[in-house]
Amino acid sequence: MSSILILTASFGEGHNAAARNLREAIAARSPDTPVTICDIYRDTYGWFNELTKQTYLRLINHAPQVWKLAFDLLDRTPLVEWQTKLHGIAARKLARIIEESGATTVVSTFPGCNHLLDHAYRHRLKRPFRLVTIITDSISINSVWHRSCSEWFIVGNQPTADVLVRAGVPEYKIRIDGFPVPRVFSELHRSKTPPGRGEKWRILYVVNSGHHLAPGIVRSILGIENIDLTVTVGRHPTLQQELEKVSLDLNTPISVLGWTPEMPRLMAESHLIISKAGGATVQETLAAGTPMIITQVIPGQEEGNATLVIEAGAGAFADTPQTIARTIREAIASNGAQWINWRDQVLRLSRPDAADRIADFVLELNGSPSRDLQPQAD
Repeated sequence: MSSILILTASFGEGHNAAARNLREAIAARSPDTPVTICDIYRDTYGWFNELTKQTYLRLINHAPQVWKLAFDLLDRTPLVEWQTKLHGIAARKLARIIEESGATTVVSTFPGCNHLLDHAYRHRLKRPFRLVTIITDSISINSVWHRSCSEWFIVGNQPTADVLVRAGVPEYKIRIDGFPVPRVFSELHRSKTPPGRGEKWRILYVVNSGHHLAPGIVRSILGIENIDLTVTVGRHPTLQQELEKVSLDLNTPISVLGWTPEMPRLMAESHLIISKAGGATVQETLAAGTPMIITQVIPGQEEGNATLVIEAGAGAFADTPQTIARTIREAIASNGAQWINWRDQVLRLSRPDAADRIADFVLELNGSPSRDLQPQAD
């Protein structure tokens, strides 16, 4: 049986999340199909890749305007193509992995991998595999995604498909299947109503970055009546202790969680999610059927994610403790009149079954029909 290779890179959690969730869906739909995830940059360059990743993270968190300049440079110049010529080792290694694995379908969640494939197979008339690219952000799509060769581009929504068409990508190459969120989202109850008598508005604050702002944001939210606040901080125990101290100082109970596998359930059970506009975070919030208040937007790739939510009327942007608290108050006022409008628009964008939809398409390409696909006649 032909295998499937999924390519990713650790430059932003959205790429890895898409790869993991797709692998999970393929394994569930067709357990006998071999599927492997490969981070070719990490596996080839080791410590140098880690250094590059940390530099990228520092840029987006501490010098976002510098990153914006870099993002625009990558978009408007053939810098990636020039740089790829220096990655011959990685390109050759990737070609060997494809050959040794026997993969006839390759899925890429990171655009740099596509350019490595272009370089590795530049002298061949035909590649021994078909390439599917999952674009992990919305609307503000850097041209590095579609300047390389790919048979199909999978996007999360119609506005992103429209951007690709305007950029010259043929419509027949574009599939609007959604972002592959964890499969559990399709099993969660997403029908939400304003809290009843004796109940509270459930607020989930997901702290991904901007840790120095988190205590002030929590303090402001705790000044709102009739809310139940949960905060997730990932693997940052010092921040967890700081936020628990804020709760103690205000004599107002909150739930502060470190890393937890229960994020899909927490997101689906909440009335509002407060977080940054990361590709995976936004798509998981939509899959949960939960409106979002966006607190941070990395210039470049995250601008489109924020645009998707705000222009659809599925949430709002607020980036200070005061404006975040005010936006929450406005959303839940009048028994949640504005929140109800947000919720309805979120459900219009929501694609909780995207991972299964993409898995079925990839399996069909690979000749490995899933449980829900009937073999096609010759």
